[in-house]
Amino acid sequence: MRLTRLCVFCLSCLIYCSSWAADENLTLLVYGDSLSASYGIEEEQGWVNLLQIKLLSAELPVEVVNGSVSGETTTGGLARLPAMLDSYQPELVILELGGNDGLRGLPLNLMRENLAKMIDLATANGAEVILTGIQIPPNYGPRYTTPFFETYSALAKQKSLPLVPFLIEGIVQQPELMQNDGIHPRAEAQSMILDNVWPILEPQLESLLRIRTEKDSSK
Repeated sequence: MRLTRLCVFCLSCLIYCSSWAADENLTLLVYGDSLSASYGIEEEQGWVNLLQIKLLSAELPVEVVNGSVSGETTTGGLARLPAMLDSYQPELVILELGGNDGLRGLPLNLMRENLAKMIDLATANGAEVILTGIQIPPNYGPRYTTPFFETYSALAKQKSLPLVPFLIEGIVQQPELMQNDGIHPRAEAQSMILDNVWPILEPQLESLLRIRTEKDSSK
């Protein structure tokens, strides 16, 4: 079923994009932390690079920019974002931040405020936003971990955003797929991260590609 949907999606996008020039690629900015920055593995093994390979193999006119930085908090991400938006002018942003706020026990209201500001900056710059949820280890206690995780769904609902509920769902539950720190997935788990992202990303890309084609055809 998933393969059939992908084939239909790719075919429709090829039809949409057949008249586009190479320099008219849609830009997708992945803006996250070490989970998206290939921490502990080779860069080409990371899920963001696997996403670019997937798009290239399907001949879809989408360029992936990885703006992720290991150790990044939402405060650091907020400070960097205006320059990233100005430099790349993305049509779509996958926002994957907050994990380091949680691991450092930073105030949840600050994390939520920073995420909200980044969403507003991206949308004001003309980009669609996909939010990715993160869970932190249970040893931080339910009084912190539960509202931390719920922050993402609440923010996605408030901002009417598509949400990847938990970026590394199905991975962290299998210790053999995690690096020794218990936080970062191994190389062999990166395709599973992409599998978690793709069902949310696919319809957003399809919509953006269709809108762009309709605009081009109306000129």
